[in-house]
Amino acid sequence: MEPMKPSVQIVTTAMDALHAVRELNSRGYKQDDIYVLAHDSEKTKELAAATEANQIGMTEEGVLSSVANVFRSRGDEIRSKLQSIGITEAEAERYEEELDQGRVLVITNIN
Repeated sequence: MEPMKPSVQIVTTAMDALHAVRELNSRGYKQDDIYVLAHDSEKTKELAAATEANQIGMTEEGVLSSVANVFRSRGDEIRSKLQSIGITEAEAERYEEELDQGRVLVITNIN
């Protein structure tokens, strides 16, 4: 049985991200299964701290991909992170375009 694809919500503001995370919590999702991602890595860190959600990091990506991301553009890094948690390349490109426009992703990792 292959793992299910992560669920992705596209939100506009940090407050929307907070509401989305709280809604997921109320539906029984654990904080460990919720990720936030913004185009700017600092904004991602701030959102993760504010919502008590996770960032896609070395655990999810693996060491080699995580190290390679140091040398990638932010767009390439974002697409790599999304693909590392089971999102297709085409979907990752679409989501990265949403992030380019200032939106935020709230991702529920379904294992």
